[in-house]
Amino acid sequence: EVQLVESGGGLVQAGGSLRLSCAASGFTVYDYAIGWFRQAPGKEREWVSCISSSHGSTYYADSVKGRFTISSDNAKNTVYLQMSSLKPEDTAVYYCAAVRSGSYCVIFAQVDFGSWGQGTQVTVSS
Repeated sequence: EVQLVESGGGLVQAGGSLRLSCAASGFTVYDYAIGWFRQAPGKEREWVSCISSSHGSTYYADSVKGRFTISSDNAKNTVYLQMSSLKPEDTAVYYCAAVRSGSYCVIFAQVDFGSWGQGTQVTVSS
């Protein structure tokens, strides 16, 4: 059974950092495209970043480019999202999701990601 479990969320002041983890089980992240998404209160869920571990490609939304870094640890079967210079507008529930493909992850829409974690809350205070 494919499972994703996010952790690492919390409350942080603006300008601070957090590292989110997405632990995968039932599959190997190397063979999948993994995405991070977020949903703020009253807003639609939006794509944040993604990684295709098989060829190391990473992509970021313009709103987080230069501040967030996505990476994967194949030995731990875990994908990380390092978030720095956090802003109040980064406050949201963050989800990781997976789609079985070795293609460049940026080609996939949200609906293509068939497996989702339960989410982890990130709150950035001003």
